[in-house]
Amino acid sequence: QVQLVESGGGLVQPGGSLRLSCAASGSIFSIYAMTWYRQAPGKQRELVASIISGRGINYADSVNGRFTISRDNSKNTGNLQMNSLKPEDTAVYYCKANGVDGLGRDKVVWGQGTQVTVSS
Repeated sequence: QVQLVESGGGLVQPGGSLRLSCAASGSIFSIYAMTWYRQAPGKQRELVASIISGRGINYADSVNGRFTISRDNSKNTGNLQMNSLKPEDTAVYYCKANGVDGLGRDKVVWGQGTQVTVSS
């Protein structure tokens, strides 16, 4: 069974930076897309950024120019570099991976979420 483990969340002051990581472990799983979402209290989950093999990178307007998504195919990991953080970026951040398992089956796996709090 494949698991996604997230790390890197925490408390940061406005204007600061954080780097979130998402690593796949367990069974064979070849990732072809990774997406970061976030959910603030009382709000719906929203897409933050995605990186898809052969299709490129996409950012939400609210984070474009401040966040950078990346992926390391050799390590089956992904990162979200967040700069110039604002209080409105406060949320639980989730990574989602689309990939193919050892039997050639398409699977979607979610991380457990990591809290990001931007406050002075």
